[in-house]
Amino acid sequence: MTAPAVNIAAERPLPETTVIRSWKAPVALAVFTVLFAILILVAPRAGETTFRLSSGADPLQLPPLALPVVLTTWVCLIFLVLLTAASAYFVRASGRSPLWIVSVYIGIIIIGFLTWAASGSTIPVTGLLAGSLGLAVPLIYGALCGVIGERVGVVNIAIEGQLLAGAFTAAVVASLTGVPFLGLLAAMVAGVLVAFVLASFAIKYLVDQVIVGVVLNVLVIGVTGFLYSQVLQPNAALLNTPPRFGRIAIPLLSDIPIVGPVLFNQTIIVYIMYVVIAAVYIGLFHTQWGLRLRAVGEHPQAADTVGIKVNATRFWNVLLAGSIAGLGGTVFTIGNGIAFNKEMTAGAGFIALAAVIFGQWHPIKATLAALLFGFASSLQNTLSVIGSPVPSEFMLMLPYLVTIFVVAGVVGKSRAPAADGIPYIKG
Repeated sequence: MTAPAVNIAAERPLPETTVIRSWKAPVALAVFTVLFAILILVAPRAGETTFRLSSGADPLQLPPLALPVVLTTWVCLIFLVLLTAASAYFVRASGRSPLWIVSVYIGIIIIGFLTWAASGSTIPVTGLLAGSLGLAVPLIYGALCGVIGERVGVVNIAIEGQLLAGAFTAAVVASLTGVPFLGLLAAMVAGVLVAFVLASFAIKYLVDQVIVGVVLNVLVIGVTGFLYSQVLQPNAALLNTPPRFGRIAIPLLSDIPIVGPVLFNQTIIVYIMYVVIAAVYIGLFHTQWGLRLRAVGEHPQAADTVGIKVNATRFWNVLLAGSIAGLGGTVFTIGNGIAFNKEMTAGAGFIALAAVIFGQWHPIKATLAALLFGFASSLQNTLSVIGSPVPSEFMLMLPYLVTIFVVAGVVGKSRAPAADGIPYIKG
């Protein structure tokens, strides 16, 4: 009689799955919840805050929204506590906090803080949002540049220099020709030239990418500063009086309450930005180009074995990213009709890098992160105008505090492309 076969594999105990938990998000949310609670307890404010939802030029007028300060702030605090607890629950159950919790948390704390800070005053919502978009446009261009570069495996610290080079070139060319569109094209070329230096040293000569990026930033700041002092200032009427792009209102869409004037009554630079966002997203995730790009950034050896030219792919995509950043630099000059000035980008390239990390190297998420940073800057200006009791020094720090908050706190565990920053040597 034959003995029954024993399935040893079936009886062997399965290995336990280790769940890696990142408590950064719930801890950060808890800290900011406590700070908000201290704010409304130590410095309580009464009265009402009015949110004006329409401007005088809007065809459809919405009534203003008045919120009682005490009730609104306490309701917001309760929701913040619940969202913090939910974040901790999800981390304990699945190892990470969902992005929607962070997004809702940010929205609620903004409402609560605005209601408290503007007590007795009126906040123009349309103006605040329009200012946020205007300040976020160069950040979005810079973030898209960073997403493409890091997805293909090159860390682009030189976004600041590319934005500044684009702003300088656009101002000079548009001033000489009187044609803003030529300034826009020249800015893209300037961004490509800076990216060419980065790609040459980082990809061909294997120089550390971070060092090359930092040096390029210093180089562009020095060159544009020297040319501004020695060339542009003595000939300002000829070389530094750039025309600006006019606003183009899209029929019907620009009449939508609140969002219409903000999104659809803009310059051509903003409309190009909408196209670039969609093109980068579709290209990265729905085309052969994007598949090759991501393969080179994740596993260059495997990409090489299937015939993809790794270094050539990196080189040309870094140049493409540079053209996008150069285009973003035009916002500082011909986008607003402002003369070029020394270091006028004021760290926008580094905030764009923070948006790339906060957005987890995804073009849509990075765009939303850039919008958040733009909102923080616009909020600083709005609260200063309405006479908020928040100290002016704190308001100047606000955009950078938000940057630190989202990158060091709410991002949680995120992974850059595996070959990001690692040079590829064939064979």
